[in-house]
Parts: sequence; structure tokens; C-alpha cells
Amino acid sequence: MSGLVVPARTAGGLDLLSLGALVHRLDPGVIPFRKAREFHVWVSGGEYNVAANLSDCFRLHTGVTTALVNYPIGDLIADAVRGMGVKGLYKVFEHDGVTGPNMATVYSDRGQGVRAPVVFYNRCNEAAAQLKPGDFDWKAIFGQGVRWFHSGGIFASLSETTSALIIEAMQAAKAGRKPWKRPSKVSTISGNKLNP
Repeated sequence: MSGLVVPARTAGGLDLLSLGALVHRLDPGVIPFRKAREFHVWVSGGEYNVAANLSDCFRLHTGVTTALVNYPIGDLIADAVRGMGVKGLYKVFEHDGVTGPNMATVYSDRGQGVRAPVVFYNRCNEAAAQLKPGDFDWKAIFGQGVRWFHSGGIFASLSETTSALIIEAMQAAKAGRKPWKRPSKVSTISGNKLNP
């Protein structure tokens, strides 16, 4: 059985690349939605959160492959992604002015005392659900060097095409992987002793 092999970092590559949906979350804080008149807007997404936190907390080079809609909410989301130091690799969709496609919206308050938080979604005509195999040039993306690829189950279940896109990306990641060779001289530490 072979162990997990994570490729070495390349000069222009990414430590982690996520594939998933971006959402904007409306948060009234501890005020219940039925009484709220103001909201904070947060950008999130299960796969994106991994990339954002690795970038912010550990200063790793990360990216997210996802859908983005060319309208003001899309601009807000792209700005937040840049602000977290994450490289956005987008399939851009045009909004028709009425029905979309849209960036998903999550409504999430924080609860208060014994009142539990309330969370609900609007994913109607979500752009990320329209992503399909062939939307990204995986050979070029992985060719720049990607140490770790990440996606998730919610994104896989958005549509029949999103799960196929994940499979396409994983196959491209495997095909583009360069074998990692252990250096001939490696020092290790056991206890407080350096072993040359």
C-alpha cells in the first residue's frame, strides 16, 4: 500500500485548488429575520471556505474554480474572494436581468439564548449548478502546479453536471500529477535529536 504523496510546491502553482459554489450569506446577527431591517453580507461556500482559511490563516497559495455571474452581487463576491487572497478561476455567466442565473443566497441569523439559529437557502437558478465538464481548462490549471485538489458533496449534488465536473477535474489532477521524488539526503527529528 502506497502512502499519500503531496507534490512539492511550484513557483507559480497553488497549494490548494477548490471546486465548488460561492454563495453570499445575509446575516442579521442576533435579530430574527422577521424583525431584521439590516444585514451583513458574507461570502462563503463549503469548498471556498477551505481555500479562504488556508490562505488567510496559513498564507498558503489557494484558488477556487467556480461560477460567477456578471452582475453587482457577482462583483461583491469576486471582491471578497480577492480580499481573502484566493485566486478566482471563474466560468462567467451573464444575468438576464430577471431570472438569472444567480449567485446562491444563504440567510443565516445567529440565534440568541434558547432561540436556535435560523438558516435557509435560495439556490434557484444557481449559476454553479450550471457548471459542466468542459467549462475549465484543467490541463492548463493543473499544469501550473496544484498540490491539493478539493471539492465536496453539496456541490456534487447541485446538478447532474456538477458531479461529472468533479470527476473530470479529479481525472485531470491525477493525469497532470508529476511524481514526487524524496531527496537523497533527508534529516529527521526524533525526540530532541536531529538524525542526519
